[in-house]
Amino acid sequence: MGKINVLSFAVANLIAAGEVVDRPSSVIKELLENSIDSGATSITVEIQNGGVTYMRVADNGCGIEPDDLPVAIRRHATSKIKDAEDLEGILTLGFRGEALAAIASVSDMRIISRPRSAQSGAMLEASGGNILRVSERAAGEGTTVIVENLFANVPARRKFLKKDVTEAMAVSAVVEKIALSKPDISFKLIVDGNVKLETVGDGSVRNAIYSIFGKEFSLKLIPTELEVDGIGVKGFVGRPDNVRANRNYQNFFINGRYVKSRTACAALEQAYTSYIAPDKFPCCVLFVKIDPRCVDVNVHPTKMEVRFSDERSVFESVYYGVRSALEKGELRPDLYRENTRDLKGKQLLGAFTPLGGQPKSEQLTISAPLTQPSADTPARPAAPSVSYGAGASRPASYPRTAPSGQTARVASDPTERFFAPPSAPEPKRPSAPIPTSPATPTCSSTPEPVAAPSAPWRILGVAFDCYILVESGDELLLIDQHAAHERVLFEQMLRQTEADGRVASQSLLVPLTFSLSHECAHLAAEETESLGALGYAYTVEGGLISLSEIPLSMEPSAAQAFFEQLTFEMSQNGVNPSVLDAKRREKTLYQMA
Repeated sequence: MGKINVLSFAVANLIAAGEVVDRPSSVIKELLENSIDSGATSITVEIQNGGVTYMRVADNGCGIEPDDLPVAIRRHATSKIKDAEDLEGILTLGFRGEALAAIASVSDMRIISRPRSAQSGAMLEASGGNILRVSERAAGEGTTVIVENLFANVPARRKFLKKDVTEAMAVSAVVEKIALSKPDISFKLIVDGNVKLETVGDGSVRNAIYSIFGKEFSLKLIPTELEVDGIGVKGFVGRPDNVRANRNYQNFFINGRYVKSRTACAALEQAYTSYIAPDKFPCCVLFVKIDPRCVDVNVHPTKMEVRFSDERSVFESVYYGVRSALEKGELRPDLYRENTRDLKGKQLLGAFTPLGGQPKSEQLTISAPLTQPSADTPARPAAPSVSYGAGASRPASYPRTAPSGQTARVASDPTERFFAPPSAPEPKRPSAPIPTSPATPTCSSTPEPVAAPSAPWRILGVAFDCYILVESGDELLLIDQHAAHERVLFEQMLRQTEADGRVASQSLLVPLTFSLSHECAHLAAEETESLGALGYAYTVEGGLISLSEIPLSMEPSAAQAFFEQLTFEMSQNGVNPSVLDAKRREKTLYQMA
């Protein structure tokens, strides 16, 4: 007897369903695409228990004829295409005819639909891929699909589902992406009886972004529109101060379909070169319009990846579209200031001072030489008295100094030298010799001073009010005062943290609220203790984070960016290993310092 078996239709259908449906969010995605293709202008999504026990997608589209209901849940049954030539120019989101069949084979399904021209509707009931009945029923215009008990007949797959809250966040993420792709359609998402998302559906992309990501995110966007070689790029890109620690806020839509495109992603990030830090990622909502014959969407079971016939043209279109928007935004500050005095009338100095409009530099005099004690100098001279000219401003903790016998001056022109040329040293005054006798040893009424050990370094001066010039043997050291001060603060806070195991925090008068991806928000909700040890106190509601306490001495904006980066790293590297916790605590202290 042969060993090769021909699988039954039911088993083959279950295997095929696994390529399309792997969790509740994939069910919602397929049903939403069908609703959009039906011409709906209003779509409502409702889930319970993460979508495992109940999912409902209702629209006001064209509806399904009663005679077509039994055919709709058969494999490869579709109204989108008819022959092979139609695959060359697909404009609809769905076309394979596998979604309803796959969903019906692993759940209990009800389809209630009424065409626009009909007086009454019909309902189909199916379980495990088998049609139970088709009956007439009163219904509103459009189609409603109800899916219950997902994977009830496939327990091996159901045990791989995650917690209800995690599955609900995955569903929310899918609805958000599709709502962005169709701003002319009104979407509503209901999770366990609570409305989590609702868009207006007025056709405005900015309004859709506002409804999904919030006010702060939508205000930090730059519009862009460009067409290159027949490829149109339109949408919004984030300003250089609107960046994230991951690519979750990069949204690309090819002919209205949300996709993950490496080509478009690389072009976007290349356009932001020199605008943002290398470890940050830009945000965008970009719509790419291309000839359907130049893009293949039939390369992945979930249709999340596409293939272009000319990758280079797509790359250049996205790159130049984003780059032109950034250059027109006038986001970089001017190098020169018109007003070179502060509110108190003091002259402002620094590397960005205008080269031509600065008054003549004034002399900085030092009344005592700065030399190490020796036998010729019985006592260390008193601290030098430094006097600054009018209008000059110097930090009190780091006075500018100059080598012995030299006169330093404050340079207004950054191209000039910071110290005047060394003047001729003053001749030593000869001291009267003490008469001695050859028979008696030489002695003095006062003992000679013992030379103090000389330091292995010598301060030469300060450049740009920032760098301390230190001579150490044959080397010249440049010490950044700001970095040195940060290191001192870091060491102090590290000792304090090692004592009590927590990073000191500060309370905010007004909580800092911002949005995170659903995966990161869920992780933050579960890891309040480990993130609390880093100085954070917060609440999570949906995808919104509300910070009430942040690490001490850290600016709110920096605390927000660091919180986003922390949650993303934890989601990528796992949660709460001791090694990662130690690294996070040390990184937090770096940021605070």
